[in-house]
Amino acid sequence: MSDHERAAATVEQEARRTAVVRPAVRADLPRIVELATEHAVYERAAPPATDLAERLDALLFDCGAPQLRCLVAQLPDGEVVGYATCMPALSTWEGREYLLMDCLFLRSGHRGRGLGSRLMTAVRARARELGLTELQWQTPAWNEAALRFYDRLGARAQDRLRYCLAVTEAAEVTDAGDPLDAGDGSGAADGSV
Repeated sequence: MSDHERAAATVEQEARRTAVVRPAVRADLPRIVELATEHAVYERAAPPATDLAERLDALLFDCGAPQLRCLVAQLPDGEVVGYATCMPALSTWEGREYLLMDCLFLRSGHRGRGLGSRLMTAVRARARELGLTELQWQTPAWNEAALRFYDRLGARAQDRLRYCLAVTEAAEVTDAGDPLDAGDGSGAADGSV
C-alpha cells in the first residue's frame, strides 16, 4: 500500500467514526434544499425551483412507493453536509434497468474526507437492494476533482452530452432541418442516422 493509499484509508476511517450516511427524513428537507441551491451555484446552473421542498416532499414521502431516494451525509453534531439522490432508469439498448444517480454533493470543506465514498457506497447498496447491476450518473466536464474521484472508484466515463428540452405548449419545436427526419428516417434518438 502506497503512502497516498494509507493516508486515504486513514481519512476514510476517520469519516466512518465521525459521520453517518443515512436515508433522508422529512425534517431534512430544508437543509437538502439549501444544499441543492449550493450545488446549483457550484455547477453554474439555474437555481432550484422555489417550491423544491414541497416537490421533494411529494416525491420522497407522500407517495406509496417512492422511486426517488435521497441519502444524506450527517456529521456527529447533526449537521447535514451532503446528499445523493438516485432512482431506477431504463436502458433500451441493454433491455434492463439501472440506478441513475441524479445528484451527489458535499459542501466545501467536507470533500476529501471519505464522505463522498460513503455516499457512493450507500447509492451502490441501493442498486443492489433493487437487484440492479449498474449505476450511472453525469458530472460537468470541467469538474476535475469529481472526475478524479469517479476515476478512483473505477467508474468509466462515456462521451455524451445531456440535453434538456421544455415540453410545454409554448416550447413546441419545429422539425425543419431535423437530422432525425433526414436520411433513412430511422428517427434514432441519439441522432445516429
